[in-house]
Amino acid sequence: MENQMLFASAVTTERAAASAADSLANQVEAQLAGLSPDFAMMFLSPHYRLEAASLAAGLQSRLKPLVLLGCTAEGVIGRDQEIEREPAITLAAAHLPGVGLTPFTLQSMDWRRTLTEAAELRAMVNAPPETKLFLVLADPFTTPMDAALEAFNIYYPDLPIIGGMASGSQRAGGNALIFNDRVLNNGAVGLALTGAFEADIIVSQGCRPVGQSFTVTGARENVIFSLAGQPPLAQIQELVTNLPARDQVLLQNGLFIGRAVGPDREMLGRGDFLIRGVMGLDQESGVMVVGDYINEGETVQFHLRDASTAEEDLEMMLAPQLLFDSPCGGFLFSCNGRGTRLYDHPNGDINIIQKVMGGLDLAGFFCAGEIGPIGGKNFLHGHTASLALFRPVKEVGSKK
Repeated sequence: MENQMLFASAVTTERAAASAADSLANQVEAQLAGLSPDFAMMFLSPHYRLEAASLAAGLQSRLKPLVLLGCTAEGVIGRDQEIEREPAITLAAAHLPGVGLTPFTLQSMDWRRTLTEAAELRAMVNAPPETKLFLVLADPFTTPMDAALEAFNIYYPDLPIIGGMASGSQRAGGNALIFNDRVLNNGAVGLALTGAFEADIIVSQGCRPVGQSFTVTGARENVIFSLAGQPPLAQIQELVTNLPARDQVLLQNGLFIGRAVGPDREMLGRGDFLIRGVMGLDQESGVMVVGDYINEGETVQFHLRDASTAEEDLEMMLAPQLLFDSPCGGFLFSCNGRGTRLYDHPNGDINIIQKVMGGLDLAGFFCAGEIGPIGGKNFLHGHTASLALFRPVKEVGSKK
């Protein structure tokens, strides 16, 4: 057992900090059967914001993880339930033999300098050269995450990042980020992982492409002037006339656009697009405003989203996992626009995951922005479920 990777997960709705910490620790200790956790991650609803330090201290006293990270969240996700807008805490703890853990914080008074000078960013992160994965939690009001991810993509190329933006407050300074025995209210906390593990990252954007793809023939910043030589509005009008009735109804949920970021622009599928919202259309000029910067020459395609599409997409992204040994556990970062805001029933994403995976120990939360890789680069997403699944390294051959 000592040399086996093992995850444990727990949820509590106890309101008193001491009782909540004891409840979480009792559940984890029973599952780990005497093994000590190397890493733990805790997500707590805003009701516990003022008790974050006490909760962290209680868990560290009982479980003694080498690294404890966490944040406040609008809703939390446990092994078999999603608790939204109610008092709750979820915890995942992992015994990770042979895995190296390097925690870090990102706090800066001058983000522009920090993110443009490789030496300064590398000094903050202090990630070993053999790093295989980053986990990151950040405050959305004080962390320019799009710029930070762009810097990581440059200075740590081909290294996946998964995580999310704290969602426990609507104002700067209102979130709590847990970093071992410290509670921060700005910046980001993270972890670089090395060694004897494999991590599969699943980023389900809950959309499906419709119509054909287009080359952007005119654009500036987040305004698209022409697609394949025609105004975007004209292309959308033609698209709508050719959509089946069901898809025309789905347009009431909004139209999305996907930027092709996959390595093969000729054979594009769901996992090759970075999804962004269509923010507006000018009826006279036909130009379109989107939620991202777009360059001429890029390939884009329109997408639709609804609950059934989101369910189908997540199931499809999970299906290849059945070819491999079951993962030991994972972490789920789901948009706060999912849950009961997307599905007409509770526990939407976790039910799908457990239906496919069966009995997976994990913890997660509803984020104000989800972090995950698409097409080999890391992005900040919306409306997405980002999932990291952990397995021990096999000495020879594949995961099976």
